[in-house]
Amino acid sequence: MPGIDWVEAVSENLCPGHLPESLLRLRARGVTVVPHGVSLGLGGADRPDENRLAELAARAEALGSPLVTEHIAFVRAGGGLTASPPLEAGHLLPVPRSRDALDVLCENIRIAQDALPVPLAVENIAALISWPHEEMTEGQFLYELVERTGVRLLIDVANLHTNHVNRGEDPARALDELPVEAIAYVHVAGGFERDGVWHDSHAHPVPDAVLDILGDLASRVDPPGVLLERDEDFPAAHELERELTSIRTAVVKARATATVLPPPPNPITATATATDVSDAAASETPGTSGASGASGVSDAARQRVGLAQAALLSALVAGTPVPEGFDRARLAVQSRALLAKRADIIAKVAPELPEILGAAYRPAFVAYAHARPMTGGYRRDALGFAEHLLLDHAPGDPRTRRLLTQWWLERSGAKPPSGRRLARLVRAARLRAPARFAGPSRPRPVTRSVPGRG
Repeated sequence: MPGIDWVEAVSENLCPGHLPESLLRLRARGVTVVPHGVSLGLGGADRPDENRLAELAARAEALGSPLVTEHIAFVRAGGGLTASPPLEAGHLLPVPRSRDALDVLCENIRIAQDALPVPLAVENIAALISWPHEEMTEGQFLYELVERTGVRLLIDVANLHTNHVNRGEDPARALDELPVEAIAYVHVAGGFERDGVWHDSHAHPVPDAVLDILGDLASRVDPPGVLLERDEDFPAAHELERELTSIRTAVVKARATATVLPPPPNPITATATATDVSDAAASETPGTSGASGASGVSDAARQRVGLAQAALLSALVAGTPVPEGFDRARLAVQSRALLAKRADIIAKVAPELPEILGAAYRPAFVAYAHARPMTGGYRRDALGFAEHLLLDHAPGDPRTRRLLTQWWLERSGAKPPSGRRLARLVRAARLRAPARFAGPSRPRPVTRSVPGRG
């Protein structure tokens, strides 16, 4: 397909030492690959996890990427900061546009900038819910974020449309207020509306309303790059190319009919820009520190943000009372969406489970998930689901029970099972006696942790 200069790959889906052959072929053809992270949780109350930062850095270096991208969101809450159980959303959730949340986000971004070998750009997210009593608009929040950290922005115009439908926010006002000169590149994506709620699916054609917002942005600044996000349900090649053409046409038309700012330095194609952005991130602005990360955000501020986020996430995934000021009906929609996404992603992470369980997979998983919030990522969640079935709700069909037991045994250890004859015999004996799992001894806990996707 002509005109494809660069692509994104979800960072958490890549292993630096074993890159997919498709990405290797693209790199050999000179196509830039940008790692797009979904699990850092830069908007969360805790400081960024050093291991997750190291993994993101390793992927950038393995791909030779000129920058990396993440989201302005929180994806987990609870834990030691709030003296409450740790919870995983498995999804990108909006941060409150408050002074406390902005202070925490700025420090977390500076910590990430220090740890990454290339510049960082952060993306505005789509949201189904709004925080009560917010102190800033999205544009004001992003403007101050850029001013204080020098971070680049990945502006998703589809998310601006989502927030217009779901939260009544004006995309034009957001574009008026945000610093368009800080844009690294732009996302465009499709979705669908159901019962007055827009769902940012990345699996449907881009609607005209999103192209209109793209045109509005392109009339203000010449974006360095525009990327179509399509995560699944890919159309035929000619349909995909037609959609890319409509995106290009929207940008070209907007440029031809308006006076636009010159394009920002292109971080995707010009590696020299990496130094420029790093220098900008390291410079100090009034009232803040530089990229050292020592901005003096108090533990009390982090705790206030953490308590608010933990209360919201617990209401969404653990059935606790809805925090004051939130729309109960909208939180119910978000809760159902999180549950459906969790079931869908488990079916992708562990495709053998729906194959083994058949039509019983989804109702069994929903029953499991209602009482068990996710705490350790999707792969750990899949193992927990299998353990739950084997211990408490073993399938009545002997073949299903045997296959499910074998699946759990092959994935619950620190490494794949041995192929030696003695080990095979021991494993076969265990498979012939699945009732062992109903006794007092429980399956061995998993000792590894793989980040779940947002």
